Amino acid sequence: MPPMRDITLNSREHNDMAGVLHNVNQRTQMVGQNRLEMLLFRLSGKQVYGINVFKVKEVLPCPRLTSMPKSKAVVRGVSHIRGGTTPILDLGMAIGGAPLDKIDEAFVIVTEYNGRTQGFLVNSVDRIVNMNWEDILPPPKGSGHAHYLTAVTRLDEKLVEIIDVEKILAEVSPVNEDIGEGIITDEARQAAVNLKVLICDDSRIARKQIERCVQQIGIETVTLEDGKQAWDHLQEMLQDGRNPLDEYALLISDIEMPEMDGYTLTTRIREHDTLKTMHIILHTSLSGVFNQNMVKKVGANDFQAKFHPDELAQKVIDQIISRGGTVPALEE
Repeated sequence: MPPMRDITLNSREHNDMAGVLHNVNQRTQMVGQNRLEMLLFRLSGKQVYGINVFKVKEVLPCPRLTSMPKSKAVVRGVSHIRGGTTPILDLGMAIGGAPLDKIDEAFVIVTEYNGRTQGFLVNSVDRIVNMNWEDILPPPKGSGHAHYLTAVTRLDEKLVEIIDVEKILAEVSPVNEDIGEGIITDEARQAAVNLKVLICDDSRIARKQIERCVQQIGIETVTLEDGKQAWDHLQEMLQDGRNPLDEYALLISDIEMPEMDGYTLTTRIREHDTLKTMHIILHTSLSGVFNQNMVKKVGANDFQAKFHPDELAQKVIDQIISRGGTVPALEE
């Protein structure tokens, strides 16, 4: 298995942070164990936030920023980092807060989402913690800017909030959600499909994107918010005497989710006598090279980087046809 790139942490206040990181082998061994490593940071005030270490490329003192004409206010500028031009977003502004002041004392968390690199401006970085996804829960309803959160957890008696970065990026730089011409062919113009697609993702914006993509094909969807909900849903179907494989053509699951991640969900399905042949696509913004290897480790059928509607639609169509079904959109 090719090693995942380690994170470079350059911090005036936390020179020993690199020592907190586990080595690559220790980190990859967590896959399928429902665990994650999370980098903790602060924006303004005492509230602590977290981000999955796998999405972080490096942390560094805020470099010199060059303003970009006509860019949104949340984009504080761009910086040349390791030979590339990286947009720097004010994470506090992105979730409805005030702009971060004293930029010269701030830090940038350089991340990779959906194949794109961007930096998030934060006030300070704290440390990296190893946690269990079971201890990470959906955000409480009615909690302030909860619509920008995917999850919360408690650490040292303090609430840690996990921001829905995909929602922020979709607002700053929206992606095209329409399926391109030529993806839907005449191959399946035969009969009505009787199969659905099960969608599992903790990000509301991601669920809507996937749901819209699948529904453009003409396939009915069922959406759930995390791996535990999906597992419980499948178990309830079995208890009711219904075989999920008779109703679902496939499962499209995120990887990072509270309570139960996509790796663990996949592992449980593969270990179940009735469910083990379910077709599973892990759909994630995490590093593609890393996840292609993890797909094999946990036994998923495929990996799809977010968000490429043409590629996702093609994979759904292929699976529907392989099951002997047809795609309503192909009949028009």
